[in-house]
Amino acid sequence: MFTGIIAAVGKISHAQPLEQGLRLTIEAPGLKLADVAIGDSIAHGGVCLTVIAKKKTSYQIDVSRETLDCTVGLDTVGGEVNLEKAMRLSDFIGGHLVSGHVDGVGDVEKFEPVGESHELVIKAPKALAKYIARKGSITVDGVSLTTNRVGGKGGRRFSINLIPHTIAVTTLKRLHAGAKVNLEIDLIARYVERMLTAGAA
Repeated sequence: MFTGIIAAVGKISHAQPLEQGLRLTIEAPGLKLADVAIGDSIAHGGVCLTVIAKKKTSYQIDVSRETLDCTVGLDTVGGEVNLEKAMRLSDFIGGHLVSGHVDGVGDVEKFEPVGESHELVIKAPKALAKYIARKGSITVDGVSLTTNRVGGKGGRRFSINLIPHTIAVTTLKRLHAGAKVNLEIDLIARYVERMLTAGAA
């Protein structure tokens, strides 16, 4: 589990093709790796992946073809990714409960400065629209954010206000209209739906 509070921004420095996927080397000088063990989980742009090798300021992860096919941002050497180590039960939850399992890829329709902040407008996949609520939580490329407005046809379009700090410490600063982002819906919304529909069959 994660909180969606980004600890550092890493860079994909090498990608080794595997039979079904890629082995990535992540350069992460800003992430404290001393307490990271082989087998630990780290979220990369919202995607939970397992550390298989480690050096002082870098580590390796394997990404399956299935994961590559349903996410964005993990197949480009030189690309940057938001990083967060898995939370401990004693950790302060500054964002919201995040599983690191991407539910879909959204399309950025607008990313523009508004005063000191930025407005980010994203169109979600149709299947995810019902889980996105005004003033609710959503994870965008691993970042825990709050939706300001929800609308558009089918309620698929939502907007977020990004404060200067978020822009400064995450990869969201590089977004633009036409970009694609990893989305994870609120975990609570997923379970509420399950409880409401469990007896419907």
